Amino acid sequence: MAAFLLSFSYLFLSLILLKKPMNKLKPFSSDFDPLRHESPSVDKVGVEERVARIQTRSIKNESKIQGLKLVLNMIDLTTLEGKDTPGKVKQMCYKAMHLLDAHPGLPATAAVCVYPSMVGIAKAAVKGSDVKIASVSTAFPSGQAPLNVKLDDTRFAVENGADEIDMVISRGKFLSGEYQFVFDEIAAIKEACGKARLKVILETGELVTLDNVRKASDIAIHAGADFIKTSTGKIQPAATMQVTYTMLMAIKDHYDRTGVMIGMKPAGGISTAKAALHYLVMVKETLGDAWLSNEWFRFGASSLANDVLMQIIKMETGVYQSSDYFSID
Repeated sequence: MAAFLLSFSYLFLSLILLKKPMNKLKPFSSDFDPLRHESPSVDKVGVEERVARIQTRSIKNESKIQGLKLVLNMIDLTTLEGKDTPGKVKQMCYKAMHLLDAHPGLPATAAVCVYPSMVGIAKAAVKGSDVKIASVSTAFPSGQAPLNVKLDDTRFAVENGADEIDMVISRGKFLSGEYQFVFDEIAAIKEACGKARLKVILETGELVTLDNVRKASDIAIHAGADFIKTSTGKIQPAATMQVTYTMLMAIKDHYDRTGVMIGMKPAGGISTAKAALHYLVMVKETLGDAWLSNEWFRFGASSLANDVLMQIIKMETGVYQSSDYFSID
């Protein structure tokens, strides 16, 4: 009798495990149908003309200094390398809070972005400041992992103190037309984020066309993204003004329909103060002043901060400082 009960218990347990697949997406309940939704077609020539006009805007010196300080406060200072160490992360966190101590009045950056394994170290390093901790997730940068791995990745980062999660979409699924899969995966990660804000990385350099960028933007927004983000910084081309403008229009159309604001984060390849100011002009003219804060607009960058610092000091003192005066990380 005891042997029978033991065998029955094993059988019952096996049936439970078999009925609980580890990697099946739970459909997200929404009025939005990613398979039937038709995103507006993007006029590539029109986008290029619009961007070209924005790049010719002139900015007065006083406004330029204000703009550059705003850029600094919008940066997610980032290190995402296999050789990252606790020491490097701590140094970057210090820089985020003290961009240039010899030049008072400068803001801190918006956030520090690291791998999940470094979140706890970064969180402790910025304690007492307003600097947020962002963590990449979902098998960054490829996204080639089962859903349970991506969820564990996300939960680990949040449990260790991440304020924001930067996830990557499954580009292979998207390019295969499996839009429902992409939608449901984003929704599942959003749920795993809890109170952390979710930035959805489209990896636009792999999406090929602006029409695909617009479609992916719409899917991400409706699946629960708090921000949409261009790139991982590991694929070229990364952020471009044409791609960013297309994504800003998706945000604008969503806001016009619903009144709900979505943030934007161009990342990768933005390394000069001049380029950053062009992005701010585009945001202002496309979405308005409400988006001109780090709550709704970010730059994903590692080298941008130093160029912005050099330009601010040049404008205020008339002299360029050597790059040796600025820390690399």
